[in-house]
Amino acid sequence: MPNAIQFWLSFSNGAERLQLPVNPASIRIQSDYGWDDVTITQLGEYSIPSDARLRGFSLSSFFPRDYNPSYCEYEAIPSPWDAVQTIDTWAKSRRPVRLTVTGTPINYAVTIRSFPIDPERAGSPGDIYYDLTLKEYVFVTTSTVQMSEGAAKVKSVPDRQDSREIPKTYTVVSGDNLTKIALRYGLKTRDLYAKNKGTVGPDPNRIFPGQVLALA
Repeated sequence: MPNAIQFWLSFSNGAERLQLPVNPASIRIQSDYGWDDVTITQLGEYSIPSDARLRGFSLSSFFPRDYNPSYCEYEAIPSPWDAVQTIDTWAKSRRPVRLTVTGTPINYAVTIRSFPIDPERAGSPGDIYYDLTLKEYVFVTTSTVQMSEGAAKVKSVPDRQDSREIPKTYTVVSGDNLTKIALRYGLKTRDLYAKNKGTVGPDPNRIFPGQVLALA
């Protein structure tokens, strides 16, 4: 039976996807709640409030040369160097990727900040060990003013060409509702419900973990 916990990286609105063949033992999420520590001469250290910063993610695992059912998540694992090249290409594009951990609320657009690898480790010929550091990415919009018949209209436009990544489907997790999911992917709740009425049923306020909703 497939593991309920799967680690996925996707790129270009899900056009390219990579499931990590060996689940990391853990994933570390760092959140800064908006405090800066400042040391002032002769007065000591003080904490002052600041803007909250983006989440950071770090994980470690390896790309095995050979499939082993005791630790591999699927049989058709990629070549270790192919997997490394895929992540390296995504990082060099300087565009965000999406980190998804199924069975959890982790589903974030992120940028790849570092990806050191260890291609030779004693006792593991052909396996490539790696550390992956990611940082949450926020899609920014700005407002432009358009003049029409003497009246000013404000229109929000994307500030970056690569806007929100929307996968084709989404698996509901505990705590979800249609409005929350729609906001996450820039969709309208009524459109999301209309697309998935057959799955959700007559009450749009009742969805359950494990349901697979169509997004695109």
